[in-house]
Amino acid sequence: MVFFEKHGVDEKEFFRFFPLKNYHFPLHFHRAYELIFVNDGQISVSIDQKEYLMQKNEFAFIFNNQLHEFRTIDYSEITIILFSPELIGDFFMKFKGFIPSDNVLHFEEKLDLKKLKSIYSQKSFIYGICDNLINHTSFAPIKQSSQTKALYKILLYVEKHYSVDCTLKTVAKHLQYDYPYLSRLFVQLMNMSFTDYLNNYRISQACYLLKNTNQSIDEIADNCGYNNLRTFHRNFRKITGHSPKEYRILD
Repeated sequence: MVFFEKHGVDEKEFFRFFPLKNYHFPLHFHRAYELIFVNDGQISVSIDQKEYLMQKNEFAFIFNNQLHEFRTIDYSEITIILFSPELIGDFFMKFKGFIPSDNVLHFEEKLDLKKLKSIYSQKSFIYGICDNLINHTSFAPIKQSSQTKALYKILLYVEKHYSVDCTLKTVAKHLQYDYPYLSRLFVQLMNMSFTDYLNNYRISQACYLLKNTNQSIDEIADNCGYNNLRTFHRNFRKITGHSPKEYRILD
């Protein structure tokens, strides 16, 4: 179950939201637009290698295919909204190929998304945010180096194959890249090894499943690419500071 990356792939209008508490997610991208609202606490957000420290009553508007990650600082309560480009087709077509110079804005009104029951109320809400963004910042053309394009391909491969055996050697073979080159490139751009990234990605998925499904810990481990339960428990505690059982019952 991937709750971020596959959104927006089917080119259908959709609007989904969910709350997250004390959460983090490693570098990723997706076709959908994403809004991250900070309801309380603080998070650190990186968008295309630009760092933002976000606090209560701030939100990030992340364009489709922008590389981004976020992590909690001490404590956070956030709301994630994912919606397809087709939901705001006029805006999408006008700003296709561009990204905001500043992705972070302020909001003062209480976020009440449950009242957005129809596609029309959802569009109205999002277009209002688009208007705020246009008045808030300028836009610049997307520039991607060959190295960034290669990184996108690696991350997309992880997104599709994290639940099965996944190594950088298999990625290099699939993408027809030289393995030593990809290894150096990944560390250079990500400041971590491929193995460390894969473990962080898998554990982040496991955290979501622990909080939002009734799957057993064994099932979650298997669904997140761990065929060895001991390895799953060790990596989970190393990354989160808790056992899977402890994490599931945390407020």
